[in-house]
Amino acid sequence: MSAMTAASHTAFLTARALRAFLRVPAYLVMNLIQPIIWLLLFGQLFKSVVTIPGFSGGANYLTFLTPGIVMMMALFGSAWAGTSYIQDMDRGVMDRFLSSPTSRGALIVATMLYQAVLTVIQTLVVLGVAWLAGARFDGGWPGVAVLLLSAVLLTFIFAAFSNAMALLARAQTALIAISQVISFPLMFLSSAIMDTGLSPAWVRQVARFNPFEWAVAAGRGALQAAPDWASVWSHLGLLAALAVVMTWLATRVFRIYQRSA
Repeated sequence: MSAMTAASHTAFLTARALRAFLRVPAYLVMNLIQPIIWLLLFGQLFKSVVTIPGFSGGANYLTFLTPGIVMMMALFGSAWAGTSYIQDMDRGVMDRFLSSPTSRGALIVATMLYQAVLTVIQTLVVLGVAWLAGARFDGGWPGVAVLLLSAVLLTFIFAAFSNAMALLARAQTALIAISQVISFPLMFLSSAIMDTGLSPAWVRQVARFNPFEWAVAAGRGALQAAPDWASVWSHLGLLAALAVVMTWLATRVFRIYQRSA
């Protein structure tokens, strides 16, 4: 199959997912409620941590917290991406795809692109709410662009992972359990909510290998007045490499599912 055909299949399948989303726009609102509550609630509960000696996140905790909330939203949203596969399996839609010349790679990438579109929309809304609540981002629009890129790459990684798990588990309850087991440890073993400089040494070490932390560090770093671009681009590079690996892995799992079906 040619690259042009695969690209067109990806575009059609992404449009299919977006049309389904537009029929239920309340889905976007429901996905935004929890991140906004966390943003406003944590922003008030922990705003005094900026006075703790050793905290290196600046003088405004809400500004520090916002990139973490953005990545939390991207992580939790993409971790459920595989549910669409399970629904297609239950409805017999997947069997029709498998009996057609549809690109298997396109079936994987389309769900990732769909989740990325939702991530971008939700991120812009969260940034707007944070700005209204008093957060200020010295990195300006270039910093916001890098934050969006970090969130999209994180979405790609975990959407691909979720797709692979859905094809292996083939059950909604199993996918939900796997997502919960993975998502919360990744979130707390990072600087999303608290500066890792104030965390135990072992947490700092684990965070170095945590892709969620890579995304938080890249997004937060780019929003600084004087970003450390070497660090930002190195984290983005790690995210991009892992996204490629996870996409390849999900495609391989798809072929395993196809043979077993």
